[in-house]
Amino acid sequence: MIGGIFSRLARVRFTVGYVAALLAISCAILALGPHAHDVLVQRASTNLHNLAHGHVGTLLGSALVVDAGPLYFWLPFLTCLLALAELHLRTIRLVVAFLVGHIGATLVVAAALAAAVEFGWMPVSITRASDVGMSYGALAVLGAMTAVMPQRWRAAWVGWWVAAGLASAIIGGDFTDAGHTVAVVLGVLVSARFQQPVHWTPLRILMLAASAGFGFLMLAHHWGTMAAAPVFGVLGALAAHKVFHFVTGRAALPALPVVDDTLARPQPVATG
Repeated sequence: MIGGIFSRLARVRFTVGYVAALLAISCAILALGPHAHDVLVQRASTNLHNLAHGHVGTLLGSALVVDAGPLYFWLPFLTCLLALAELHLRTIRLVVAFLVGHIGATLVVAAALAAAVEFGWMPVSITRASDVGMSYGALAVLGAMTAVMPQRWRAAWVGWWVAAGLASAIIGGDFTDAGHTVAVVLGVLVSARFQQPVHWTPLRILMLAASAGFGFLMLAHHWGTMAAAPVFGVLGALAAHKVFHFVTGRAALPALPVVDDTLARPQPVATG
């Protein structure tokens, strides 16, 4: 019995290890108090100030410090998402998707903020803004789940998340909202290397629904975006679904036969 439990846990070893680390660090921060929390968040943030001073370790350390509401709410949903992805994508692919989304979105946002500060579009104070958490990596993993969606629903899945992400980034107006959208897109791009058939069971469909709901809350965490993102998401899903069927339908059309009209042409009459 114990051996069976360990064998099942071995299939989701990244999820178990990462969630255990998040739980331990989050509990330690709560025990140390608000001052320790503020200091740790500032030191682990992947803001322009830290990156400009060579604190590149924050690119990984920031994923271990979560400043996003009650632990008992987000940790079970994050565990569900990572476990489902690890079961379907396998451990190495999950790690790749998570790191590409977390680091890639962080660097894209940092570059955009640096340009905005340089041109005077944003205040210098933005360089010290806190930016920690697992949301970039988690949303990239959700985007990477494109690889295991049924072929007929894959385009709609991508269209929904990209459109909802763009709406949230535009309406939310915060740099983290833009980072969330970038992370989803990076996950979708990474998924092109992961495609494989998957047998969906009722339990895994339920886990997917919970994971998608959690991802939506990370994308649309303001009242305005919560109202607008689903509308744009549905429109994006319908548009992507239509484009997919149009393209595949055109590709499936039989080629027109080539008619040899040589015999139908008038033949020259030999003279002489």
